[in-house]
Amino acid sequence: MKLPRLSWTAFACALVLFGGSVRAEIVISQSNDPSVQLEQQLAGLLGPESAQLRAERSNGLNQLFAPAQLQQPRASAPLYSRNALARLPQATGGAQWRCLAEALYFEARGEPVKGIFAVAEVILNRVDSTRYPDSICGVVEQGTGRKYQCQFTFTCDGHPDRVREPRAWAKVGKVARLMLDGAPRSLTYGATHYHTRAVSPKWSRVYARTITIGVHHFYRKG
Repeated sequence: MKLPRLSWTAFACALVLFGGSVRAEIVISQSNDPSVQLEQQLAGLLGPESAQLRAERSNGLNQLFAPAQLQQPRASAPLYSRNALARLPQATGGAQWRCLAEALYFEARGEPVKGIFAVAEVILNRVDSTRYPDSICGVVEQGTGRKYQCQFTFTCDGHPDRVREPRAWAKVGKVARLMLDGAPRSLTYGATHYHTRAVSPKWSRVYARTITIGVHHFYRKG
């Protein structure tokens, strides 16, 4: 039997029921339109965030989730299901969404779904940190212009950044949309750095490794 495609709202509800994480216990009344009660009960759960990130939020996921750093992810959470992502409608967004989607495409498109979400967590964790720019585009483009001196290699390796794999682009775009809309950051334990297993940068011997997902090791400074 063919499964129906999910709307962003339906997917948000599924995340709450089976894998979502919030900071408060919520009781949802049984009414014909529970979305109104959800918005009223969950308003204010999210902490401060940059204005640019807030402008990117286009649906109710930001009211369903709060950052859940340093929590063990549930392996069965539908958030990390390739099939669940496939049923979502095509994702769109503004400049910050595109910067995040491009970073995920060029840095992690070949990774499992969890690996893509994990790289997104690092980028958003940097946005939240005072050590880095306070926008996604600022974080992704930091150091661009100096060959191999940037924070994300694809922005300064001298190769043209062209999207040639439409399916991979659609997938990372959905991950970017979910993360911008407030999906929990529960995979990397607050990581702000990562590298592939093929390299060993100097900082990897100083920072605390938090987890390994796919081909990437993740680290938290301090």
